[in-house]
Amino acid sequence: MTDRLRYRVEGMDCGSCARKIETALTRVPGVSDISITTTTETLRLRVAEASTGEQVEKVVRDLGYGIGPVTDETRHHHDHGAEDGPWWRSAKGGLTLFCGLALAAAWGLAALLPGYEAWLYTAAMAIGLVPIARRAVSAALAGAPFTIETLMSIAAIGAVIIGETEEAAIVVLLFLVGELLEGVAAGRARASIRSLTSLVPKTAFIERNGALEEVQAETLAVGDVIAIRPGDRIPADGVIISGESAIDEAPVTGESTPKRKGEGETVFAGTINTDGTLRVRVTAEAQDNTIARVVRLVEEAQEAKAPTERFIDRFSRYYTPAVLVVGALVAILPPLLAGEPWGEWVYKGLAVLLIGCPCALVISTPAAIAAGLAAGARRGLLIKGGAVLETLGKVTAVALDKTGTLTEGRPKVTDVVGFGEATERGVLEDAAALDATSSHPIAKAIVARAHVEGLEVTPAVGVMALGGKGVKGRFKRRGLWLGSPKAAAAIAPLAAEAEARISALQEEGKTVSVLLVNDTPVGLIAVRDEPREDALEGLKALKARGIKPIMLTGDNARTAAAIARSLEVEPRADLLPQDKLRIVNELQAQGQVVAKVGDGINDAPALAAADVGIAMGGGTDVALETADGAVLHGRVLDIARMIALSKATMGNIHQNITVALGLKAVFLVTTIIGVTGLWPAILADTGATVLVTANAMRLLGAGSRV
Repeated sequence: MTDRLRYRVEGMDCGSCARKIETALTRVPGVSDISITTTTETLRLRVAEASTGEQVEKVVRDLGYGIGPVTDETRHHHDHGAEDGPWWRSAKGGLTLFCGLALAAAWGLAALLPGYEAWLYTAAMAIGLVPIARRAVSAALAGAPFTIETLMSIAAIGAVIIGETEEAAIVVLLFLVGELLEGVAAGRARASIRSLTSLVPKTAFIERNGALEEVQAETLAVGDVIAIRPGDRIPADGVIISGESAIDEAPVTGESTPKRKGEGETVFAGTINTDGTLRVRVTAEAQDNTIARVVRLVEEAQEAKAPTERFIDRFSRYYTPAVLVVGALVAILPPLLAGEPWGEWVYKGLAVLLIGCPCALVISTPAAIAAGLAAGARRGLLIKGGAVLETLGKVTAVALDKTGTLTEGRPKVTDVVGFGEATERGVLEDAAALDATSSHPIAKAIVARAHVEGLEVTPAVGVMALGGKGVKGRFKRRGLWLGSPKAAAAIAPLAAEAEARISALQEEGKTVSVLLVNDTPVGLIAVRDEPREDALEGLKALKARGIKPIMLTGDNARTAAAIARSLEVEPRADLLPQDKLRIVNELQAQGQVVAKVGDGINDAPALAAADVGIAMGGGTDVALETADGAVLHGRVLDIARMIALSKATMGNIHQNITVALGLKAVFLVTTIIGVTGLWPAILADTGATVLVTANAMRLLGAGSRV
């Protein structure tokens, strides 16, 4: 029997920190399945028995990090840390300031006490170095001898031994400043996710015993009815049971135009009710609302490393020992082989150790991926891990389902036609009367159109469904019949003009119903599952990136062709789920990298077989849990945005690696030829780390650009 434990680890700012903790914990008996996410400061692991948790906490604290358990009850408050507060109040900030003051004091006293400079600077250095060296020793004892703290300690102590005490003190202070800046930058990354959770209001007004009572939003249960006033943020996922309002979903989706919603429609936690009072039935508890699940899945996604990140991890395992070897060779070989001065070359060897600090390189990839995943999540683009994010940028073909993906997924009335003296309003009113109590999708579309036209829908009497043919009943003392053209023609012959109009509508992929009054044809109603508003724009955005879109559908070829013409996309029709799987496999066999976009239920085989499976949905469980990614807000354009974000992230990673290695190469050369020394070396590493992190943070504003 094993327990799954979860902790928040404070002060874990880069990949090398995470690797050091992981290495130490693997040596603790009974610990397994270790998972660390640097950007959210979270640690997950399994322990054989509860008492092992105390040992885990001790090991992490010995390495110099704060640690505290996160339970289900405290998760809401601690997932992404408490507010970080000003940097000078943190432990790192306090130590850095104290070390800086000590160095300033040593510099002042050195002017007053000539001959004691070395002792004064050594004392100032020790204030910062002792905590660093303690962490290095703890890490070495825990099985991680090759850490940045080890390189720093060797370089600082070596500088003191060769008499460079002032420079050693400066180097230690710069190292602490660098760690502090890393912490501030990492805090920004955590804040980008935390900002999502802050969208949900803390309180809600719940209906109890006929009155409104203000309660904590996190206490809302499924089925509760809440009232939402104009201007309030919506505190929970739910369904509107009364009222109508424009909902501003920009904080969650980035969509600038509010969306009009009414009875029966879904609203999401964190969005804003702009102009009407709503009563909403809660459909998800606080820990399961759309934002909470997105945050949780993004956090888990950050643990799924991209191939590039895994390569950097493997590379850095050998990199630090190699730096120690190179530094030793630089210090020893010139004096031994060429009779060069020992002091000069030992100094250069120590500088090489500082140049080789791996922080900037190690953080180059995870910082960019974390920022990319966060940028996507803030715009409703859920990408499950670095590997998926990396693959998205390589996609060359996108296979999209028609129904519910390229189209709205529900039919709408497109045409109402009256014959002779019959008016369009009259035809619509009679048809709506027959369909008023029906749950059939076409009937719902007709009734919805009648409401839009301002008609009062009164149910017909004696309504009877005629299997596969239509429906009949009586309304205003007349016999009504509504059904398929073929069935209508069997009752009353249709005029040539009507037949021609029906054929034209069917060629456009529309389903036509004929209305008879007292067995006389009086009009037509055509419905079709219409393309999403942004479907054409979204497909054009894919083509502009050199990506081939293909429409897959189980509909007949005529309907598929009509929709495909309007969207300028290649159709494949009359498909069963296994046919969609076959098409994905065929595209892959042609060398294409394929993304499959669907609803996440009927197309599971094709979604699983594709290089990237993307679920299209409105924040549903299926959209969130299925496939490799999800377009939560149902915009076709977001597929191109997701691919654009991937390309931006991978470009950012390549820039970061170039900066990290490029600066090291430059300073290695300048150190060997004697231009730069110890403190510029550590400044270069600190500068590279800050540059890399700041560059990654730029991605937080890139998610909306295509």
